[in-house]
Amino acid sequence: MSKIRTDKILGSRRITNYWWATAILLGGLGFFLTGLSSYLKVDLLPFAKSTDLLFLPQGIIMTFYGTIGLLISIFLWLTIMWNVGSGYNEFNQDLGIITIFRIGFPGKNRIVQLEYEIKDIQAIKVKTREGLTPKREICLKTKDKREIPVTYVGQPMLISEIEEQAASLAKFLNVILEGINKI
Repeated sequence: MSKIRTDKILGSRRITNYWWATAILLGGLGFFLTGLSSYLKVDLLPFAKSTDLLFLPQGIIMTFYGTIGLLISIFLWLTIMWNVGSGYNEFNQDLGIITIFRIGFPGKNRIVQLEYEIKDIQAIKVKTREGLTPKREICLKTKDKREIPVTYVGQPMLISEIEEQAASLAKFLNVILEGINKI
């Protein structure tokens, strides 16, 4: 019987990224067209009276903010299109190998594939940080004290969910589960 566990990792194609890319695109477009309208003295937005704005200083600032918003939006849409951060973790007991595979930005290092031997894993470690930007992650702790994160980036999971996943992984790999460490 094959003993292989594969955990899929969701990359940039999350609902929140689609939301922010769209919101920033619309906001940036609105600012850009408002600034351009003040320069051309033509209302490019039917619901706003942008021709009343002076190009210097209001119009140029609106154009600047719009350009920055459009550039950020383009960056977000490209990361969604390229699905940056997606991949999988494969725990193969038959071969005794753990493979961590991720897709990055285009270029010569687009594919990140790390391989570790299961025998080099000492424990599964759970790290948490509470506060304004909570963080909860599961790490593979190697015998040489390295900690390799294996959870995906996204909304923080409930502590009970992350403990359940970590316990399941520790049982599958037959290693100990270290307690929750606050980071």
